[in-house]
Amino acid sequence: MNILDLAVIAAYLIGMAAIAIWFAPRIHDTEEYFVGGRRIAGWVIGLSLVGTSISSITFLAYPADAYRTAWLRYLPNLALPVAVLIAARLFLPHFRRAGTITAYEFLERRYGPSVRVYAALAFIIAQVVRISMILYLLALLVQQVTGLPPLASIVLAGLFVGAYTWAGGIDAVIWTDVIQTVVLVVGGLAALWVVVEALPGGLGQVIEEAMAAGKLAFSELDANGALREVDWSLALDHKTGTMMLLIGLVAWLTEYSANQNTVQRYCAAESDAAARRAMYLCAAASLPIWAFYMFLGSALWVFYRHFPADLPQAILAGAERAEQIFPYFIVNELPAGVAGLVIAAALAAAMSSLDSSLNALSAVSVHDLYRRHLAPDRDEPHYLRMARRITAVCTLLMMAGALLLLYSETRTLQHLATILTSLLGGGLLGIYLTGFLSRLGDSRAVWVGIVLTLAFTGWTLLQKQGWLPQALTLPFDLYYTGLIGNLVMIAGIVMTAILLGTRKKEPSHA
Repeated sequence: MNILDLAVIAAYLIGMAAIAIWFAPRIHDTEEYFVGGRRIAGWVIGLSLVGTSISSITFLAYPADAYRTAWLRYLPNLALPVAVLIAARLFLPHFRRAGTITAYEFLERRYGPSVRVYAALAFIIAQVVRISMILYLLALLVQQVTGLPPLASIVLAGLFVGAYTWAGGIDAVIWTDVIQTVVLVVGGLAALWVVVEALPGGLGQVIEEAMAAGKLAFSELDANGALREVDWSLALDHKTGTMMLLIGLVAWLTEYSANQNTVQRYCAAESDAAARRAMYLCAAASLPIWAFYMFLGSALWVFYRHFPADLPQAILAGAERAEQIFPYFIVNELPAGVAGLVIAAALAAAMSSLDSSLNALSAVSVHDLYRRHLAPDRDEPHYLRMARRITAVCTLLMMAGALLLLYSETRTLQHLATILTSLLGGGLLGIYLTGFLSRLGDSRAVWVGIVLTLAFTGWTLLQKQGWLPQALTLPFDLYYTGLIGNLVMIAGIVMTAILLGTRKKEPSHA
């Protein structure tokens, strides 16, 4: 990189630090640290939700998928507007009442403290694994485009994000996410502009050639390496368009009911109406941004069709990881200044996820575990000090996880991350839906559902590894594990409630 690129990146980082410094003196209690005094405007929260949902995984994976295959990965996102409409009317009132800070307080009000503790611990473990992987991928990207060693990238990026989250709380997280969303869009547009300018037919050529090759369709590669459009039937033994939409609906309903990163935002809104506006804005902005990054991958395919190079060809042949395509383009094709802007966008994609998760981890640890069970009668300054300490500890855990990924067999750790996330996060939507829509069940019923769902998810994971005999093979595509897992959870809760009845719950402290 030259001095202009470094200046662009430095300006971005200075801006992020300045936001944290601005908000730090205003924080005097956990209400401010976690939900910003519940006075944040809906449009601000909406843009911050967009930034949070777009991580470095998305920044690399969407262009990679569109370059290597087509737009199948985008299809589940089309269920987001439906999920948001349901969440805004059904989920939101439960979370906005009684000064809620975390998503899991509802579970104690509905089922009792043990279910709340389970969900909180599941979130903490899954999020630490997730942010470790995001930081690791960010380090690889920074290494590829700057030459900075990955160890230094992990340490510097981790400490920077942890520091401004530690200092500025949710206010800094939300406002930096707003800026990061803007940088992400501008950086992507700059990269597409370079592609369009290089091709004699411009944007029209990209669209025409990509459409002719089926690169803009909802397709996947078949056994022969050719693109095949998915059908729209209802089936469990292979991927179909209809089932992909159902998978997306389940994933987004889970995001808006059981994910603290999201729930904490609309708890911070100045009113119920502002929270709804934030959710609608997030859906309206996210879909075109995700589509744009898919289109960027298609545009890169057209670009390297006319300007072939070894690595892009190797990716199409399956010899190299597709996630390398966008960093390769940044390094080799972008002019001075534009490269710095796109690298800043890559940093923004990672940081907007990392800072949100760090603050959410602190909120859940303090509010659901420490204040509720370990130290219930301390004053606010004590809880605020603990919140910042936990943010620091989670930052160190994130860096340690990224370093493990760096110095260990990546594939093994990624498999472990997938296993932990699938096991602990499976069926959470089923718990919330049963609680929102009925009065059936108590903590006993939920724990039966949890055990059944863990057994089912474990079965699918063992099958995926090829460790089960042929007689126990699954009659469905493993892509549908989450969808079926939630059905198992709901069935377990309802059947247990019918058999055992529903106990009158003791008053909770939630």
